[in-house]
Amino acid sequence: MSTAFLLAVVAMILLAVPYLVRVAAGPTVFDRVVALNGVGTKVPALVLLVGLLYDRVDMFVDIALSLFLLNLVLTLLLARYVREKGSAT
Repeated sequence: MSTAFLLAVVAMILLAVPYLVRVAAGPTVFDRVVALNGVGTKVPALVLLVGLLYDRVDMFVDIALSLFLLNLVLTLLLARYVREKGSAT
């Protein structure tokens, strides 16, 4: 069973690679913000999978929820900053 969770973790990391490429080389700032939001969504899912591996899901759920909320606030703040003061190119 832990092998399946380990494969799921590796798959999630591989699915996050295109987002990381977009964050590094996005054509616009908006593309980078959206890609950063995608990575921020995958990280709490990875935390939950790690919690399943360690059989301590109760502790990791709290961490994942806080990461989801932090991702939401960070994305909103970055989008607002880019819209008002940043450059779109």
